[in-house]
Amino acid sequence: MGLSKTIWANPSEFLCAEKPVDPVMFFAPSVLQATARRFIDGFPGLVTYAVKSNPEEEVIQNLVAAGIQGFDVASPAEIDLIRRLAPGAALHYNNPVRARHEIAHAVAQGVRSYSVDSRSELRKLIEIVPAEGVEISVRFKLPVSGAAYNFGAKFGATREMAVGLLRDVAAAGFIPSLTFHPGTQCTDPAAWDAYLRAAAEICRTAGVKAQRLNVGGGFPSHRLVGELPRLDEIFALIGRVAHEAFDGAPPALVCEPGRALVAESFSLATRIKGLRDDEHVFLNDGTYGNLDELPIAGIIDRITVMSPEGEIRNAAPRERVIFGPTCDSVDRLPGEVALPGDIAEGDFVIFAGMGAYSVATNTRFNGFGNSTIATVLQLTP
Repeated sequence: MGLSKTIWANPSEFLCAEKPVDPVMFFAPSVLQATARRFIDGFPGLVTYAVKSNPEEEVIQNLVAAGIQGFDVASPAEIDLIRRLAPGAALHYNNPVRARHEIAHAVAQGVRSYSVDSRSELRKLIEIVPAEGVEISVRFKLPVSGAAYNFGAKFGATREMAVGLLRDVAAAGFIPSLTFHPGTQCTDPAAWDAYLRAAAEICRTAGVKAQRLNVGGGFPSHRLVGELPRLDEIFALIGRVAHEAFDGAPPALVCEPGRALVAESFSLATRIKGLRDDEHVFLNDGTYGNLDELPIAGIIDRITVMSPEGEIRNAAPRERVIFGPTCDSVDRLPGEVALPGDIAEGDFVIFAGMGAYSVATNTRFNGFGNSTIATVLQLTP
């Protein structure tokens, strides 16, 4: 994906001047830095960024400029990316299952924080990673609540197993810590309440004081009109419940947002390539491209439709089926989407809040997927 070096005032200026035939991601660094500062100022602990959600170099650079000092990395490639762009940043290698050569690479790059959710993976770490000054966080899981999908289906030890793993981490000479993930796009603050209290109980049962507690990602982004994320409420709850659950002496807190940090700083401009019998809308981007995640996490309905001349379409909305450009029938957005009734072929359909799991998952399936990133001062069309 190419990056335009010109800085535009807003998406409409670019679209009217360039009239692109391929999708365009609009990036507003000011929005990203403001969101990062909101986390830094509001979360009661260390804020790290989950690189997987959007690994574009300009994203990493702007997060560093805003004051982000730690990154959640999941692979040697992500480790190398952050070491190159932010050499002094803390790296948390929190993918709980790693090949031996991946662990060795992390050790060589000075990674000093790992997560684990099984005895077999803990044995690998004990064998390969020098213990002195290195943290191992035991990742545990609870039944999912209030999230778009369940991260515990793949990762996380039961509470009973977590007790034993935490004891083993401490006995092996590592810095014992805990971590969890409440599930992506978690809109229910109570999910953190349950996890924090479970973490305290795990520590009491194990007889081990966790040095840090990573409350994961899962912080929601703004996806639906009229449903603003309650981030400040979540931050306050985490601080209060951690203090209560750990009897006034909680571990140092860490979070690892990806989606909630980066989503709002990008908008995606697609174009209507076909309006089939005034019923089905075919876009030049779809679920094999920058809209990959929508069938999983749900639609983003913060949509503006604009003519090639810059006119905002505002006729009474109609619900329509939206397909992507490929010849695969699963290339379809979920449900039916309300679009202005006066849309036309060639119009731009602009989705807000598209910075997370878009450029990172875009493919070239069926010969599509060519898109660019344009930098803008503001994202209002």
